Amino acid sequence: MSYEQVEEAWQLSDSAREHAKSAGAELLPADYWAAIFSTSPLVDVERTQAEGGDPPTRIFLKSPYGLRWRPEEKDWIPFRHGPIEPLPL
Repeated sequence: MSYEQVEEAWQLSDSAREHAKSAGAELLPADYWAAIFSTSPLVDVERTQAEGGDPPTRIFLKSPYGLRWRPEEKDWIPFRHGPIEPLPL
C-alpha cells in the first residue's frame, strides 16, 4: 500500500510540472493551489490550509505523503509527513 501512495504523490508532482509547462511562464506556489491541488481527491485540503503555509508550500495528502515546494528548482517534490505502518510478513 505504501508504494502506491508514493506513486500517487509522484503523479501529483508530475501533474504540477505539466501545469507549469503548459502555462509557459514561471509559476508561484499559489498558482498551483487553485489549478491542481485544491481539487485533487488525494489532497488533505483542511490540513494543507492549516499547516501548509500561505500560500501553501507544503501540500499534505490523505496518505503519509505530501509535496513540498523547492524554490531553487521551482517544482514540487514528494515528502513523508506521517508514520508508515509496516505490513506483516
